[in-house]
Amino acid sequence: MSCEHSHTVLHGYLDGELDAARASEFERHLESCPECLAALEAQETLRSALQRAQLYEAAPVALRRKIRASLPAAVPDAFGLRWASMRWIALAVTAFLVAFVGWRMASNFNEKKQYQAAEMIDAHLRSLQSGHLTDVTSTDQHTVKPWFDGKLDFSPPVRDFANDGFPLQGGRLDVLHGRTIAALVYGRRKHVVNVFVWPTSERDVAPGSGSQLGYQWVDWRKGGMEFCAISDTSTTDLDQLQRLISQ
Repeated sequence: MSCEHSHTVLHGYLDGELDAARASEFERHLESCPECLAALEAQETLRSALQRAQLYEAAPVALRRKIRASLPAAVPDAFGLRWASMRWIALAVTAFLVAFVGWRMASNFNEKKQYQAAEMIDAHLRSLQSGHLTDVTSTDQHTVKPWFDGKLDFSPPVRDFANDGFPLQGGRLDVLHGRTIAALVYGRRKHVVNVFVWPTSERDVAPGSGSQLGYQWVDWRKGGMEFCAISDTSTTDLDQLQRLISQ
């Protein structure tokens, strides 16, 4: 890697050790640095693979018997006591490590979601500027969906929910972590709802929600796609749109 950030900042960002200002600065750097983006994706893939791998192998019973049989006859009782004590200590240490790693992973996941939500809200605010909301303006899903063909390396699901109170207004291209993604634009009474869509290799997850700067967001994964809906409308409205899209 030719970029010094991949050596000095990337691992701190991955482990959630950066403060909010430095994390935001590094995320902006990712938008223009394919080397750091590729390194981050490789590290996240490696961590996921290690978490899924079953690297613990219990010693066979025959091997344990063989080791005990090779010990002096006067030692078994003392050895048994020491073995039991060591086993309980090992179990306690293992439980602590599992709890600590789980806490760190949950903490890092929540921090990453907050950073991602902040970036999505920034994109939502940019879209509200005059002339930035849509690249293709149409209420017809058969016009909006083909417009993305050739502009993305995936096909976002596009549907109109006018009968349910969420009329399709169009779509555009946007950027997340240096990658071009789709943004679908819906109306909700007098509110604008941006639904950001990009492919993911992660498993499906139930919706998570939050709010920042007076804007609500709902994020979820389904069918190899990640979605993030953002608006200043109510959380109830976003939850309803999420269910419609996930049907």
